[in-house]
Amino acid sequence: MELNDILKIALKGGASDIHLKSGLPPMFRVDGALVPLKNGERLMPDDIQAMADAIMNPVQKARFAETREVDLAYGIPGLGRFRVNSFQQRGTVGIVFRVIPFGVKSIEHLHLPKVIQSIAMEQRGLVLVTGTTGSGKSTTLAAMIEYINANRTCHIMT
Repeated sequence: MELNDILKIALKGGASDIHLKSGLPPMFRVDGALVPLKNGERLMPDDIQAMADAIMNPVQKARFAETREVDLAYGIPGLGRFRVNSFQQRGTVGIVFRVIPFGVKSIEHLHLPKVIQSIAMEQRGLVLVTGTTGSGKSTTLAAMIEYINANRTCHIMT
């Protein structure tokens, strides 16, 4: 199965992450749980290596060869964008894709506390947004920046 086909199926199924690991079918994180691609065939090391090679540019390939890990961005025009981590584990390549939504959800849509709007309107200070992987840090910050853009005339530096 081709990489873009796997990613299309994942997006249609509402996956937030796609895990590609040798010996397993493609795995999708949906509502916090890892589920295998229905009727998905187990991926072979050569399959995953070919997928990694297809999405990396020469600089990224060189970095991967040196460090055995690389982070990059990947997109399918008109379909989706992804943050990607490719790594070597137990002698084989693995790849994890994190779905990056096209649109920014509002503070209200995310059901964030009203204090987030107040913080976004502050003129000075330092705001730290912390949490575990997948807890919504980037989504929260994007919503805050969108709120600032809609309600203030200022320059935003990130």
